[in-house]
Amino acid sequence: MLQIFKKEINTFLSSLIGYIVIGVFLTTTGLFVWFFKDNILDFGYADMSSFFQVAPFVFLFLIPAITMRAFSEEVKSGTIELLLTKPLTAWQIVLGKYVACCALILLALLPTLLYYYSVYQLGNPQGNVDSAAVFSSYLGLFLLGCVFAAMGVFTSALTDSQVTAFVLAFVLCLILYYAISSFAALPFMGSFGYLLGKLGLDYQYDALGRGLIDSRNVLYFLSVIFIALFATRWRLIALRK
Repeated sequence: MLQIFKKEINTFLSSLIGYIVIGVFLTTTGLFVWFFKDNILDFGYADMSSFFQVAPFVFLFLIPAITMRAFSEEVKSGTIELLLTKPLTAWQIVLGKYVACCALILLALLPTLLYYYSVYQLGNPQGNVDSAAVFSSYLGLFLLGCVFAAMGVFTSALTDSQVTAFVLAFVLCLILYYAISSFAALPFMGSFGYLLGKLGLDYQYDALGRGLIDSRNVLYFLSVIFIALFATRWRLIALRK
């Protein structure tokens, strides 16, 4: 697993892929936080809600772009056969590629701590910011990114086309984050809609953003990640045969 992880990280950081992803994420979120309408300076409150509202939608596009080459490139070039003959289990291959994607997501998030530092300094009085809500929101955002990455790795194992893998991952992530809650909010859903809405990633993400880390929300994210990675492992085993 460690060998796969190092290989993927080196691929990200030795090419423009990783730097472009991090740069686009920081630029887009920075514009919304500091310059666009309802930015922090105009809002007048020491609050980072604008960042945590826009970041998931940026992730919807960027994370599938990170993961689309995970397995599809290996399948297209034929190196997947060589990879599957190495003394590595399917889990080690899947986790090596997946953890590398999650590490890149973490690298993209770390510089945004400057936003928190700036808001902390700008508070009146200084430090007048809900730090607990900020850091639980960061946990929720990272877990959300990890779910998107798991979906992207899975779709990448389904096809030898990076474009197809990107589109499939984007659609799956969009359904989990936005479509479920939108469908649950329809009038004819009634009380069932409330229960269905809890299955949406946005509900779980918003729950973590309230400043209280509930193990049920964390367990939900981890369960979705496990299901996606298990499906990826099953796909690799099928390719090995």
